[in-house]
Amino acid sequence: MTKAEVTTRICEKARLSKEDAINLVQTMFEIIKASLEAGEQVKIGGFGTFGIRTKRQRKGRNPQTGAEILIPQHRVLTFKPSFTMKKAVNSTSPGINHSD
Repeated sequence: MTKAEVTTRICEKARLSKEDAINLVQTMFEIIKASLEAGEQVKIGGFGTFGIRTKRQRKGRNPQTGAEILIPQHRVLTFKPSFTMKKAVNSTSPGINHSD
């Protein structure tokens, strides 16, 4: 699903104008992004928690040459789904036959 599709669905469900829905979605993403950039966790009840974790410097290998390289310390985005989200996703798995 794309941001445009999310916006369209918000227009339909909340009966907002397209412009208002675009502003709502864009503002929400900007707030989440700014919070994560500041090192804050973003907890959305019934959905999950976004966070930033620092991965320490480590040794790795270049897969093409096999040469050892040093991977610098960097931050990564993490997401932990809520129990409610896990339950919802696992109870409605299209294309998966549970009777096997």
